[in-house]
Amino acid sequence: MSSNLRAARKFLVFLGKSLFSILEALIFGLIPRPRKNVAGEIVLITGSGSGLGRLLALQFARLGSVLVLWDINTQGNEETLQMAREAGAMRVHAYTCDCSRKEDVYRVANQVKKEVGDVSILINNAGIVTGKNFLDCPDELMEKSFDVNFKAHLWTYKAFLPAMIANDHGHLVCISSSAGLVGVNGLADYCASKFAAVGFAESMFVETFALKQKGIKTTIVCPFFIKTGMFEGCTTRCPLLLPILDPEYTVRKIVDAILQERLYLCIPKFLYLMLFLKSFLPAKTGLIIGEYLGILESMEGFTGQKKKV
Repeated sequence: MSSNLRAARKFLVFLGKSLFSILEALIFGLIPRPRKNVAGEIVLITGSGSGLGRLLALQFARLGSVLVLWDINTQGNEETLQMAREAGAMRVHAYTCDCSRKEDVYRVANQVKKEVGDVSILINNAGIVTGKNFLDCPDELMEKSFDVNFKAHLWTYKAFLPAMIANDHGHLVCISSSAGLVGVNGLADYCASKFAAVGFAESMFVETFALKQKGIKTTIVCPFFIKTGMFEGCTTRCPLLLPILDPEYTVRKIVDAILQERLYLCIPKFLYLMLFLKSFLPAKTGLIIGEYLGILESMEGFTGQKKKV
């Protein structure tokens, strides 16, 4: 009898928690979540020398965060440092780091711990794209995609998560892609690396939950193509549903999601509908929708980031 009572009690607790979580989600779907204060937080951004990483740095500079900037491009990173100071950052530290190399990540991470302190917000933003069909893509470029887009996340987590666990305080941010949710023609290696990044971030979210580390938050960001130059030449047939995203708008959405401690952010919102349809529609129907939306041809004009001369 006592075992039945315990089982009933567990079920009621489970039911209560489930209903509360659904109600909470519905409420915050109607009204904005409260935003946390990140002034004084040590924010590390990989790929901060240009594009989205630079814009993220400027946003956090305005919010009073201590910035740690990582990029393989020393000149671009120094430019971001100067811009962050002009935007109001009191403490900014720039480091040259090749995130594709585990040894480099660990070396620079130790330097950051000694010179700046424990990173409390880690934004894995660095990314590369080859933009080639699978059989046309050299092996070394595919390996590089995985090293930067996914494996770098493993090494940065290994470097900075222990202090977050010790302090029960931190925020892990994965800048992935809509290509980490849905396969895209011409992006096989990129999709694979971004799917891996999403899966890893979700798994670590579950792991910290299981460890009862309530102070450690996770945000997973999956945007469509962004006008940063990385996907130069890519097109969209339905700009109302799947627009090529403005970088400033995208960064505002990302920072809002971090401040509101949201787990998932897909931009634009039409991606949520696409994921829902993918979960139950026949695969053939999904391909017909993708063809209609022009997703199958979106990479045909790809030229990629223009290198500065």
